[in-house]
Amino acid sequence: MHLIALVAISLWVFQTLSQAVRAEPIFPAPNRPVAEIISAEYSDEKTRDLHQEAERVMDRLGIKPGVRVADVGAGRGYYTVRLAARLGTDTIIYATDVNANHLKELQVRLKREGIGGVRLVLGSPNDPKLPPAVIDVAILSHVYHEIDNPYEFMYRLHRSLAPGARVGIVDVDRPTDLHGTPPGLLRCELGSLGYRETAFQSLKPADGYLAVFVPPEKLPLVESLRPCNM
Repeated sequence: MHLIALVAISLWVFQTLSQAVRAEPIFPAPNRPVAEIISAEYSDEKTRDLHQEAERVMDRLGIKPGVRVADVGAGRGYYTVRLAARLGTDTIIYATDVNANHLKELQVRLKREGIGGVRLVLGSPNDPKLPPAVIDVAILSHVYHEIDNPYEFMYRLHRSLAPGARVGIVDVDRPTDLHGTPPGLLRCELGSLGYRETAFQSLKPADGYLAVFVPPEKLPLVESLRPCNM
């Protein structure tokens, strides 16, 4: 009798685990190269500030006190520290990165510069690991082309976006293996998930462009996703 019960329990456990594995969605891989992460920063901050990159991006995204912002792929914190200067200490800023060493460097920088109100989050290559419904604006600066699977990453970012949220992507118009993202490719990949572009502008004399998207109310089924052919 005990043997029969043991077999029954084993079968139940096996079936339960099998269902759990089957329940995990399988996202399509991007049909283009993914760039390697080679640095914690895009270029030197002095040059970027000279071209007013962060100020113009924050202005266009309506960054002001009370707005909850995530610096996705924060690296050494170019946007994080400038967001903190604009938002003050009453607003929480989430700085997420897949590299623990980058976050340690950023933590040291924040302490050195006396900046509080920043929550550091160690994400994974396909999930920023942000809390649910806490982000009004997510900024991805020169990082989109380095995301292993943009379909899965942006799908999982969606749960952290609050109603009325916006996603600002800063990148350069060149192939992904040359550390850029052609705007047409960006629109196709995000559009397949239901994200809708609401603004696009060149950042000259700074490098690249800013593309602004609003997330869908409801994401499509993962099984319906097809990789973009660009």
